[in-house]
Amino acid sequence: MDNRELSPQRSAGVAMKRTPGMGRLEPAIFHTFNTVFMVALVIVTLYPFLNTIVVSLNAGNDTIRGGIYLWPRQWTLQNYKAVFASGTIYNAFWISVARTVLSTVLNIFLTTMLSYTLSRREYIFRKPITVIFVLTMYFSAGLIPGYFLIKDLHLLNSFWVYIFPSMISAFNMIVIRTYIGTIPESLVESAKIDGAGDFKIFMKIIFPLCTPVLATIALFVAVGAWNSWFDAFLYTSSKQDLSTLQYELMKLLSSSMNSNNNPNVAAGVGMTQDSAISLVTPLSIRAAVTVVAAVPILVVYPFMQKYFVVGLNVGSVKE
Repeated sequence: MDNRELSPQRSAGVAMKRTPGMGRLEPAIFHTFNTVFMVALVIVTLYPFLNTIVVSLNAGNDTIRGGIYLWPRQWTLQNYKAVFASGTIYNAFWISVARTVLSTVLNIFLTTMLSYTLSRREYIFRKPITVIFVLTMYFSAGLIPGYFLIKDLHLLNSFWVYIFPSMISAFNMIVIRTYIGTIPESLVESAKIDGAGDFKIFMKIIFPLCTPVLATIALFVAVGAWNSWFDAFLYTSSKQDLSTLQYELMKLLSSSMNSNNNPNVAAGVGMTQDSAISLVTPLSIRAAVTVVAAVPILVVYPFMQKYFVVGLNVGSVKE
């Protein structure tokens, strides 16, 4: 036997001597890389929004020079004063709040009810109705036929034009129906044995168990309703008291861009420091508009965050 060959016992001993050092090094490398990566990800994610806030608090004339990153050079609230200068912005805010709340509540309740109906195997029309809803995701009549439909329904210049077209969502229906399919059928069968009807089963069992997926979809619906302005432009532009916040901000941004086309004004030529600070430019007003539009949704999001963490597999059986 060659003396250079190591016995199994000696080989294991050598391996055991080398492993502890490597075992201590690998976690350190991983945690270092993970920390650096996560810090970089946070910076990349937060910086655009922080920069937008800083630009909204900086004088518009100074912002044109560039170099604004995480701290304003010339503090001013003139951008926000310009946003809230119009008295119509407050009424538009409450219209947007009412629209967002009603659209979200009705969409969640009616879409969940439809999803539960189409998830029942004993319902013989569930497949053709599902196909009809899915087709609406791929085919649309277009803008002009949609406008004439709203007109024929007498919804022009009506608050309900914000609510009725968004009460049912085909995509949300598919998501909720899939989630309902994960709920044990034994819960429904037990309720039926106890004499519960379909509506009572839906309200007492299905709807509460769908809380995680409903909270997630509610946030999506609320964000869409809050950010929408094109329907206000199409259907209620002739009625000022039905204007939404996003539509008013869009008009403000457009008027700001049209009123600042003079290159001397944009560059601040012949202006004193006070007048330069009070200058509102399209870039600064756009930043202020973005902050005003985003803050309400950012306030709501923390209350919904836990449902994103819990996931979509929460049910009474696991609890």
